[in-house]
Amino acid sequence: MPTAPDSREEALRSLDERAKALKARTEPAPSPITGATATSQAYRILAELLGGVLLGIGAGAVVDWLFHTNPWGVISGVLLGFALSLYMARRTANRLMAQARAEEAARQAQLSEAGKD
Repeated sequence: MPTAPDSREEALRSLDERAKALKARTEPAPSPITGATATSQAYRILAELLGGVLLGIGAGAVVDWLFHTNPWGVISGVLLGFALSLYMARRTANRLMAQARAEEAARQAQLSEAGKD
């Protein structure tokens, strides 16, 4: 009867190896949009929003100083800077969403391929 515990040990070892292989196949790869990268992308969008407005204020102040059009240069600069910053932030967000969709599609294809095996 000593063969029964050995076959159990071998069966458990084989099951453990198969479980590890299954986990390796089905576990999603770490996404570059998660974690620290997501934080850096959020800071980038925030910088685009603030930077556009600040750039508009600066450009408007220069226009006011050169052409003596107080306060219309600053007002128009703020409005143009705000519009530019919204455009750039939206473009960045759309790019990140497209990247996330592509990664999710690849992950789904990988899972469906693993399911066929």
